[in-house]
Amino acid sequence: MNVMTVIAHPNPKSFCHAILRRFDAGLKEAGHTNDIVDLYAMKFDPVFRTRDYASYIDESVPRDMLDEWNLMGSIMEFCGGPVQRFVAKRWLSKKTPLELGRIIRKQMPRDVVDQQRRLLRAQGVAFIAPNYWMNFPAMLKGWFERVFSPGFAYSLTPEGWHGSSAGRIPLLRHEKALVINTTHFTEETYQGDFGKAMTTVIDDWGLRYPGIKKVEHVFFYGADVTTPEQRQAWLDQAHRLGRDFTN
Repeated sequence: MNVMTVIAHPNPKSFCHAILRRFDAGLKEAGHTNDIVDLYAMKFDPVFRTRDYASYIDESVPRDMLDEWNLMGSIMEFCGGPVQRFVAKRWLSKKTPLELGRIIRKQMPRDVVDQQRRLLRAQGVAFIAPNYWMNFPAMLKGWFERVFSPGFAYSLTPEGWHGSSAGRIPLLRHEKALVINTTHFTEETYQGDFGKAMTTVIDDWGLRYPGIKKVEHVFFYGADVTTPEQRQAWLDQAHRLGRDFTN
């Protein structure tokens, strides 16, 4: 299987990176390929900026909403001097809102397009990151916000575009997603509402809802305060998770 592994930790000597190395070794031992995306090493920009709105102009957007969004005005804002605006206005004046939307979508940020292409080549995906505030670190959360865009990770029915979450249409076709989270606090902290909230937001909403068939979420509890023996046991487990990824 072709796997894409996304890691979000700033320190290459971290326990998360040690987990990555063992997980990668297990994948390769089982004959899988692994495309490693180290978000900090590549200096991925996790901030959703104005240019990212181009990723959200999907062809499933209802016509009435496209009209309200004033796409012509949006394009004109990014034109340069008066000559460029004049030429652009003449060229775009007869375009329909749908055609204008297609023009805007072609301006999607290159780093987002690159990540989406890599994801499309993968049949499985893995995420390795510490737990920050009961969620992914901002670096990885921003990756989701920018990369899992409409028209790629999901689409929406007209009802969905007008606010109904039941109108979300999954588009991802990956066989499996694996999440490995390290935590500071021990397991007892996550046995109640905190752990349930994390798996609901990350696993159900973030991964199953866009269409990933199987989601496995593994916690290495209290990784900051545990023993060297326990860390070694977790590294051995990471190797098995890679080796047995398709199980």
